[in-house]
Amino acid sequence: MADKRIRVLVAKPGLDGHDRGAKVIARALRDAGMEVIYTGLRQTVEQIVEAADAEDVDVVALSLLSGAHNTLFPEVVKALEAKGMGDVLVIGGGVIPAADIPGLEKAGVKAIFTPGTPTKEVIDFIQANVK
Repeated sequence: MADKRIRVLVAKPGLDGHDRGAKVIARALRDAGMEVIYTGLRQTVEQIVEAADAEDVDVVALSLLSGAHNTLFPEVVKALEAKGMGDVLVIGGGVIPAADIPGLEKAGVKAIFTPGTPTKEVIDFIQANVK
């Protein structure tokens, strides 16, 4: 029996309208053999959680450049937990100040990847952390 492919939802929460980074990550994950679902721009927390549930994903990868990461990323984590999906790996990326990263990790975001992070680092992190 073949190993189950890792399923990743790439999501853009909030009003952020820039998705180049999300698309780069989505392609890199796909090329690494993962199944990738991209939700598109301007998703609500509820839409992201519903898509994660419907697609039975292992990972939710959030991308945000608007500065609302301290609010939206923890809201996604809480909403996943409230739906009984606390085992889903949540990672984030975007223009996120280093000073904000510890708080996001404390809120349940397992890793933050900032601009310039090699895509292989993201791939390796996911592969090492999905059970």
